[in-house]
Amino acid sequence: MRFIHETLPQRVVFAPGAAPAAVAAEVAALKATQVMLVAAPAVAALADRLAADLPVAVRHHEVVMHVPVDVAERARKAATKGAVDALVCVGGGSTTGLAKAVALTTGLPIVAVPTTYAGSEATNVWGLTEGEVKTTGVDPRVLPRSIVYDASLLTGLPVEMSVASGLNALAHCVDSMWGPRADPIDRALAFEGIRALSEGLAAVTADPTGPEGREQTLYGAYLAAVAFASAGSGLHHRICHVLGGMFDLPHAQTHAVVLPHVLAFNAPAVPETERRIAEAFGSPTAVAGLTALRGTLHAPRALRDYGMPKDGIARAVAPVLAAVPAGNPTAVTEENLTALLRAAWEGSDPV
Repeated sequence: MRFIHETLPQRVVFAPGAAPAAVAAEVAALKATQVMLVAAPAVAALADRLAADLPVAVRHHEVVMHVPVDVAERARKAATKGAVDALVCVGGGSTTGLAKAVALTTGLPIVAVPTTYAGSEATNVWGLTEGEVKTTGVDPRVLPRSIVYDASLLTGLPVEMSVASGLNALAHCVDSMWGPRADPIDRALAFEGIRALSEGLAAVTADPTGPEGREQTLYGAYLAAVAFASAGSGLHHRICHVLGGMFDLPHAQTHAVVLPHVLAFNAPAVPETERRIAEAFGSPTAVAGLTALRGTLHAPRALRDYGMPKDGIARAVAPVLAAVPAGNPTAVTEENLTALLRAAWEGSDPV
């Protein structure tokens, strides 16, 4: 067995019910005295609770999905004008993405406080959108110095959004099984992530206010993100980034819809990996396991339900083909990619 695995340097704090004190401690550890608090209006009340214990110099509210370049520029200017020395981001993947965009050009440290299962907080991946093109990259400056996970912050997240966000995390696990840099450590993390997310999401759906399901899902989402950061972006994420940028589709729902189709596309070519995914689901096959879970969760099914036009299938083929990572288990052609995108657009069962 021969491989190279890089572990990213980051503090991870699980602090159920104690986010304000935990975030204040992480900011103090950075010796920061002028904080920029990034939070969308939807989580303003939570941001207020955190701000009470922080040296906040700037409150920034403009958060937009897929981080448009002009939105990132305004956030960077606000950070410079406020002479801030640290960023605290509170929210989902779009909020974390905006903080990363600021850190990318300023080098400011980030303390991330997730309120979804997006996982961006545990990766060194950034993304910016200009026009219909979403560009992603990897840079150590954008990796948050600390994450504070508090499951109590997610009890208000609607079940429908919890399902979509959790399946986005599950997509990190699946891509980590065969991403361009996937190694045995990534697969071990992804295996446990699939198990935890499956159990956690089922519990969240059955009891949305119960802490156990939220905590298990957060744990799984963190493992998924760590595995993904190491393994790299596989076919699933390349497809979703193209579709999200071209058609401004909601991030989590797009991943939730596309995932079963990519799993069915790749799994037959890697039987040992397929067996491990099936085992993590506790199912005879990987596709059957994911299908059963999605049925329990009433998961999103069709891209057309989220605004993708039918002619977008043909429009997306060329840019996805150009982005396919080397070494994908199944060879990707114009024909089979078109069939995959059509099935995801229609909401057909994965084949």
